[in-house]
Amino acid sequence: MSLGFRVVDGHRRADAGMVAAFRDIPTAIISDNLGRMIAAGPTVRPMHRIEGGKGRLAGTALTVKTRPGDNLMIHKAADMAQEGDVIVVDGGGDATNALIGELIITHARRNGAVGFVVNGAVRDLDAIAADTFPVYGTGVSHRGPYKDGPGEVGLPISLDGMVIEPGDIIVGDLDGVVAIPVAHAEETLKLARAQQEKEATIQAAINGEGWDRTWVDELLRERGCSGV
Repeated sequence: MSLGFRVVDGHRRADAGMVAAFRDIPTAIISDNLGRMIAAGPTVRPMHRIEGGKGRLAGTALTVKTRPGDNLMIHKAADMAQEGDVIVVDGGGDATNALIGELIITHARRNGAVGFVVNGAVRDLDAIAADTFPVYGTGVSHRGPYKDGPGEVGLPISLDGMVIEPGDIIVGDLDGVVAIPVAHAEETLKLARAQQEKEATIQAAINGEGWDRTWVDELLRERGCSGV
């Protein structure tokens, strides 16, 4: 078996209930509770429409690694997609040739995929942008992909330093995309919910009276700042 051509299936997917629990938690709050060290990078942006609670991404990672400009293995992943899968593609960040477009998105969606995250370009932006089906990419190119390989499906990948294991929870919103390791999902969810409650309390205090900002000057004095 060539290391450049590998397909691995049967990975453990995150529990559907756990995935659903993360659906309405902002990626910023999830990121805060993953040490602010995990992100798909600032160039991976939503290409679809997000409004009124629609268009948020939450699912389990079906991973693909491909050489820049080639989508043969993405087609294989689209064939393999199960209900709740997010096809996450490490395409090297190259935007010369689009890796996905309307047709492959439609096919994967029919098989149960709930979104795409592509470290590379997309095309057919008019169709993607008009829909709330989640599609994230680094750019747009009308130039189509090649179908030669090599590539891999169902193995660990990395998007701008964010390591993604097959089956990890993928969450996306207007701020970008974050991956939650299955082993840390329950703990991360608990911490994220606690932060949501804390931030709601702070927001209420800001909108009310007696908002205490003394901590700013206290911290500046602690750091040796003059003039405070």
